[in-house]
Amino acid sequence: MKEQKEPKHDLLALFEECLSADYISTEESGNYAVKEENGRLTFFFEWSDGCEDWRNNLDFPAAVYKETGKHWYCHRGFLKVFKGILPHIEEKIRHTDAKEVLVVGYSHGAAIATLVHEYIFYNRPDLRENLWGYGFGCPRCFWGFLPSKEVQGRWARFFPIRNIDDLVTHLPPAVFGYRHVHSVYTVGKRGKYRRVEAHRPENYQRELKNRKEARQETLQEARQKTRQETRQELRSTEKPR
Repeated sequence: MKEQKEPKHDLLALFEECLSADYISTEESGNYAVKEENGRLTFFFEWSDGCEDWRNNLDFPAAVYKETGKHWYCHRGFLKVFKGILPHIEEKIRHTDAKEVLVVGYSHGAAIATLVHEYIFYNRPDLRENLWGYGFGCPRCFWGFLPSKEVQGRWARFFPIRNIDDLVTHLPPAVFGYRHVHSVYTVGKRGKYRRVEAHRPENYQRELKNRKEARQETLQEARQKTRQETRQELRSTEKPR
């Protein structure tokens, strides 16, 4: 199995912040929250919360999106919600002096985060090296063949995150032409949950915690190995008395 590129940030902490954020609702039933702290600006986008969200989720014919230079095709319902949220956060995006920007969403909100991340990348080139996105339980929202390198590069630091059997992360189906915008970062073990259960927030929390603990153990073992190798090297270079 190909080794996954590790995200920069604490995924469990971000996910729990996403669950507990104080969301603001917009006209198109898109819910968002903004947090500014210690030079970091974070946008959070909420999961499906009501019938209107589900109508947008199921509105999956592809629609062309032309607002960021190169046009590409997007899930129509998610694009509609994004356009409803954008006027509420656009001023913050264009004028922030933050040193780092994070875009975080869960489920329905993860798809919106995908679009917001690309919008920030295009409109704030000064932030590109410090722009990160995390879509927990992220549905597919890009339609068509692989995007051009220019468009694909806009999501170089965006992580669609999947609890491995999560049904939502496989929707809309690939057979309908949909794909994720970047390699999917997986947590959990295959067969541990039923497809719908794998999407539940408590199961994402559990698997993100497991992943964090396993990562910490790996790093600790690596540090210990480095120390041992350093000691052996020093002993081998010592002059005999």
